[in-house]
Amino acid sequence: MKTQLDQETKDKLKKRAREVRERAYVPYSHFPVGAAVLTASGKIFTGVNIENASYPLSICAERSAIFQAITAGEREIIALAVTADTARPVSPCGACRQVMNEFNPKMDVMMLNLTGDELRRTAGELLPEHFSSGDLEQS
Repeated sequence: MKTQLDQETKDKLKKRAREVRERAYVPYSHFPVGAAVLTASGKIFTGVNIENASYPLSICAERSAIFQAITAGEREIIALAVTADTARPVSPCGACRQVMNEFNPKMDVMMLNLTGDELRRTAGELLPEHFSSGDLEQS
């Protein structure tokens, strides 16, 4: 079930993701990605992908935005918009999908490209049967 966001809020998230994309640090891939998350308190946080010469130390825009929100004291993310210059709406990687599910499997995920194409799913739909805190309690 997708979160019911009004059109103004959806447009604002999409715009913020597109704008912040310009700040990405991508000297190796030259593939800038921007993301914006909306928290339950109504605040918006943004993030970009940040690369490192030691590739595993890089971070995706989606996790960057979520981590910004968590650092500010937020705990529930209700929506995320992510955008890149791709032929189809850009899709979050597996690591980002796992992190999204940690904070809300019902999170509305808007995957976008620069030509206006959009695909919407919940975080749970993007990563069904994700690893969760319940799995830790079983041990």
